[in-house]
Amino acid sequence: MNLLTLMETVGENQTLALGGLLIGLCFGYLAQRSRFCLRSAVIETCQGQLGGKLAIWLLAFGAAITLTQLFILAGVLDVRAARQLATRGTLSGALVGGLLFGCGMILARGCASRLLILAGTGNLRSLLSGLVFAVVAQASLGGVLAPLRLAISDWWTIDGGDARDLLLWFHASHGIGLAFGLAWLAGGLAFAWRARLGPWPALAGAACGAMVACAWLFNYQVSAQAFELVPVKSLSFTGPAADMLMLVLSPPGKPWNFDIGLVPGVALGAFLGGLKGRELKLEGFKDGLSMRRYLLGAACMGLGGMLAGGCAVGAGVSGAAVFALTAWITLFAIWGAAGLTDYLLDRQHA
Repeated sequence: MNLLTLMETVGENQTLALGGLLIGLCFGYLAQRSRFCLRSAVIETCQGQLGGKLAIWLLAFGAAITLTQLFILAGVLDVRAARQLATRGTLSGALVGGLLFGCGMILARGCASRLLILAGTGNLRSLLSGLVFAVVAQASLGGVLAPLRLAISDWWTIDGGDARDLLLWFHASHGIGLAFGLAWLAGGLAFAWRARLGPWPALAGAACGAMVACAWLFNYQVSAQAFELVPVKSLSFTGPAADMLMLVLSPPGKPWNFDIGLVPGVALGAFLGGLKGRELKLEGFKDGLSMRRYLLGAACMGLGGMLAGGCAVGAGVSGAAVFALTAWITLFAIWGAAGLTDYLLDRQHA
C-alpha cells in the first residue's frame, strides 16, 4: 500500500498520526538503547573527556544533516515551506530560549526528549518533570506566560525565506550541506573509534538522526498529496508535549496529526528498549531539594523551548538539518548555557 492509498483509506490526519507513531517508536527505541542525550554530550565535552556520549550525539547529528540534505538533492524533499525557514523568526527568542533550555536541561538532568524516554522506562522523576515541561510550554504558547514569550520574541526578529537559510547566507548548495553533514558524521565515527564504542550503539545513534530525516520526508510527502494544508516538519517535543497535554485534559483537543502520534510512539519505543535491555525500573525523587531542581529545570525548558521554537531535538537537530539560522543560534545557546550551568552547579560543588 503506497502513501496516497493509505491516506485515502484511513484519512490524512490518521495517516499523519500513524506516521508519527511509527517514527516516534523507532526513535524512542533507538534513543533508549544508544543513550542518545545532548546533556550527556555537553557534560562530557566540557569535562574534556570526548568519549562515547559525545560520539553518539555527533553520529545522530551528522546522520540527520546528511540524510536530510541527500533527500533534498534527490528531489524527494523540499523544506522551503517549513516553519523554521518560511515564517518570520525571532533571533532574540532563539537566543534567550536556547539559554533557558540549556540551563533547564542540566537542572532536570535531561532534555525534553530524554525525559520522555526515561519516563517510558519507569522513571517517575522524568514523568513528573515532563508534565511540568508540558504545562509550562502550554502556558507559554497561549496561557499566562504568552505575553512574556511574545515580548522577548519581539526584541529582535528576522524575515522568513532566504534570510533564515544559512546555506543561502553563505551562497552554498545543498551539496555543500551534504558534505557538511558527512564531516560531522565522520567526526562522530572518529570519536566512537577513540572511545571504543561498539558497532550497535554507534549504529543506533546514527539511526536516531536518520529518524529526523525520515520525519522530514514523511511529512513533506503527505503535504504534497494532501487536500488540506499539512505543515512540513520533523521531530520536536515542545509543541507536541503541549498538544498531548491539551488532548488529555480537554478532549478532543486538536485534530489528529503527526505530533499526536509522536509522543506516545516515543514513550512506547523507550518502553520496548527498556524491556529489551531489562532496564525497566520505577525510580522517584531522593529528597525535596532534588525535586525542586528537576521541576525548575523542566519549567525553564518549557518556556525556553517555546521561545526558541524547538527543543534540543526540534531546533538542535531537526532545524539544524535544514540549516535554519534560528535553529543554529538555539543549538549554540543550549550548548553554552548547559556547559556553564553544569560547571557552576555540579562540578564546582563536586
